Amino acid sequence: MFKFIHAADIHLDSPLYKLDAYDGAPKEEIRRATRRAFNNLVGTAIAENVNFVLIAGDLYDGDWKDYNTGLHLVTQTSKLREAGIPVYIVAGNHDAASKITKKLKLPANVHLFPANKPATFTIDELRVAVHGQSFAKPAVKKDLSSNYPASLAGHFNIGMLHTCASGRAGHEPYAPCTLAGLKSKDYQYWALGHVHQYETLLEDPPVVFSGCIQGRHIREIGPKGCLLVTVDDHNRPEIEFKPLDVIRWAAAEVDSTGAESAYDVVNRFAEQLENLLAENEGLPLVVRVVIRGITPAHAELLTHVERWCNEIRSAAIDIGSGQVWVEKIKFQTTLPASEGAFHKGDGAMGELMSLLDEISSNPDMVQALSGEFSDIEKKIPKELKGDSESLKFDDIDWLSEILQQVRPMLIQRLIGKGIAE
Repeated sequence: MFKFIHAADIHLDSPLYKLDAYDGAPKEEIRRATRRAFNNLVGTAIAENVNFVLIAGDLYDGDWKDYNTGLHLVTQTSKLREAGIPVYIVAGNHDAASKITKKLKLPANVHLFPANKPATFTIDELRVAVHGQSFAKPAVKKDLSSNYPASLAGHFNIGMLHTCASGRAGHEPYAPCTLAGLKSKDYQYWALGHVHQYETLLEDPPVVFSGCIQGRHIREIGPKGCLLVTVDDHNRPEIEFKPLDVIRWAAAEVDSTGAESAYDVVNRFAEQLENLLAENEGLPLVVRVVIRGITPAHAELLTHVERWCNEIRSAAIDIGSGQVWVEKIKFQTTLPASEGAFHKGDGAMGELMSLLDEISSNPDMVQALSGEFSDIEKKIPKELKGDSESLKFDDIDWLSEILQQVRPMLIQRLIGKGIAE
């Protein structure tokens, strides 16, 4: 029996995307997160007394800003050397041979696969053969695995590959491969990297993405870590996920349906946040809050966005005791209102409903409307601007949906002012 760790996508010293745009963000703490998660990886390997460690690409996040990145790597891998644990690495698209200009000699226990062709490292005392190939350049579009050698008889064969597999949403199509092609090599385990979510593509033999070890933005929510693989005397691997992340990204989807006031919505967020903290065992959280639902509080929320965003942030500070940071708040609510009484012939309100119907159903009118927002967009509070997921004034379908959302709010405003009379 022997044990090894399969990790990938370390992105050591990675910057955090758009973090500087948010006031109060714990920038330095989050920037150190990839180092601390890597330290946890090394600590886990030593504590579990594994026989070796595999890193399936993107150890780095591109060219080093300075030599401190390399020095930290040397420090940590030296600890593995002292524990008698070798490390096998394939370079991925972020740390391709053509991209990393700074170099430091690594400890003797660290083995980097070449980029010009596949290679095999053997661990004779365990009868293990590890096959792999590094990226020579950031954009590798061919199937590297097709040239991997056949399995070595009498050995437990592991294939290491940085790949998009057959394609994954949100990931560049690098080193594509097929499950049939991987299975044809007759290896006993495939350690994949590049996709940041833990995913098993095939059970027999295991073909597995370990995911990244530390989430770096809101698209990388949930626990992140490595895989502890235990191989029994019959060469049957058993896989256990080991969380390594030190800060966790999470989404708080708050259902505001039926909430009578904005304070009710804040209270619902508070309840959900308490659940999130419990689920994540008190780990520091970076949370994106999305408020959805049909609620009488719709107009109150959107009329005083800044106030209610800060009420939500205040609740997060109180409940999280400083362990929760709200990354962004998005309001996607609508107002319940009966439009049945307002027909096309029913005075000013009927005319307004008819106009909204006409605009919504006419793509040319919606397109013309989008041009009217160029100046208005500059004045919108940053809490509503957000990223590319938030405001899409050049997207006709998105604008049509917004027109439907604004209908009930207009009705309430106009009724409140007596215009419907």
